[in-house]
Amino acid sequence: MALAPFHLAIPVYDLAESRHFYGEVFGCAEGRSSEHWVDFDFFGHQLVIHYSPKTSSQVEAHSNPVDGHDVPVPHFGVVLGWEDWEKLAARLQAKGTRFVIEPYIRFQGQVGEQATLFLLDPCGNALEFKAFKDIGQLFAK
Repeated sequence: MALAPFHLAIPVYDLAESRHFYGEVFGCAEGRSSEHWVDFDFFGHQLVIHYSPKTSSQVEAHSNPVDGHDVPVPHFGVVLGWEDWEKLAARLQAKGTRFVIEPYIRFQGQVGEQATLFLLDPCGNALEFKAFKDIGQLFAK
């Protein structure tokens, strides 16, 4: 069965800056929009940014420890192919992105070894992008 694209709508308190971030920094194609929201093709998935006042998670960061790093909660993102992850990490670094967690290999040498990086969008929404050399370990224990 082919993986179905997800739909995710997130709050942003600066629509123009967020539109630039997802469109220019990530290179996501823009779909439909209004003065209050914008659709993006987010790596084959539908991401919608909706204007909204700041949420508590955008004001005060929360985190949980994972592999020696403080992982922001909540967060969302995409599992990419290894080469696509490397290209995205290089693109973000070239654009001077400030990372919450710099690109690195998590759980190195263990089950579930993965490349990962974390960053915030302009409104404080946390994103994670990861890749597995062996995608079969995505749900491995």
